[in-house]
Amino acid sequence: MAETQGRITLWGIEVFLAAAEELSITAAARRLGASASAVSQQLTNLEGALGTALLNRNERPMSLTPAGALFQRRAQTIVNEAARARAELALQDPSVLTQLRLGMIEDFDADVTPRLLRDMAAELTGCQFLLETGASHRLVDRLDARALDVIVAAEMGAEADWMEVHPILAEPFLAAVPKGAVMPGGEVLAALRALPLIQYTERHHMGRMISAHLARQNLTLSHRFELDSYHAIMAMVAAGAGWTILTPLGFMAAHRFRDAADVMALPFAPLQRAVSLTARRGVLGDIPARMARRLRPLVAELVVRPSLGRMPWLGETLKVSD
Repeated sequence: MAETQGRITLWGIEVFLAAAEELSITAAARRLGASASAVSQQLTNLEGALGTALLNRNERPMSLTPAGALFQRRAQTIVNEAARARAELALQDPSVLTQLRLGMIEDFDADVTPRLLRDMAAELTGCQFLLETGASHRLVDRLDARALDVIVAAEMGAEADWMEVHPILAEPFLAAVPKGAVMPGGEVLAALRALPLIQYTERHHMGRMISAHLARQNLTLSHRFELDSYHAIMAMVAAGAGWTILTPLGFMAAHRFRDAADVMALPFAPLQRAVSLTARRGVLGDIPARMARRLRPLVAELVVRPSLGRMPWLGETLKVSD
C-alpha cells in the first residue's frame, strides 16, 4: 500500500475545519460522525504534513495558532472547490455525487420530505442522502457551520452574503381554538382573551416571531403553556385547554386533532413567514436550484391544495413562491 504519512488529504482538511469551528475535538467528531480518536489522529497527520501546529489542543476551549488561523482561510477554499468540482461532475453524471446532507423543518417530515428524497434519488443515482430534521434556527446554524449542504427552513431575517436562497412557500399565521369556543359572528378577540394562549416555545425562531408580533400589537394575553410540538399544542387545544397561534403547515400536520378545533384568521394584524431552500452560495452548482424546482410542485400538491381545500378563505396568503 502506498505510504500516505506526510500527505495533506481532503479528509484531513475537512476534519481541521470542523475542529477549528467547533473548538472541541468531541464536538468536531460528533459533527463529522467520526470518533474523537480519529479526529485527533487526522489533526496530528495534517500538522505533521504541514510541519506546524494548527490548534492549541491543550487549551479548553481549543484555540487556533497563528498558523492555524492562516491555514483556515486556505482550507475553506480547498473544501469549497472540492464541493464545486463534485457538483459540476454530478451535473454531467448524476452518479458522481456520493453524498448530500439535507436539513428539513419538521413541518415537511411526514409528506413532503419522503417524496423529495425519492425524486432526488432517482436523479442522483449514486448519492447517499443524509437527512436531519429540526427547528429552522438550528438548521441555519448547521448550514453556517458546514455540517449540512442544503436546508429547507423558515427564513430568519436578512439573507447573509454566503447564502443562496430559493423561496418555496409563503404562509400566514392562524388562530386555532377549541371547537365552538368562538361563536359565529361573535367578537373573536374577546373570546380569545377569555382562554389561555398555548404558545409555541420562544426557544425556537417561530415562537419568538409570534411573541414579538403580539408585543407590537400591545396585546397581553394569558398564557400558561409553552410547548415545542404542534401535536402537543393541538392536543391541548382540542381538549379545550386554550388556543394557539400556528401556521397552516402546523395545523395540517396535527392530523388527529384538526376536527376538534376551529381555525380562523388572526383577529389583529396579520403575520406571515416564508419557507426557503438555502445552500452555501456557489458550492453545489445548479443542484440547489434543481432541488427547489422539484420541491415547489410537491409543496403545492401536498401542502397548499389540501390546506386551501379545508380553509379556502386563506386565498393568496398561502401560496408556493416563484
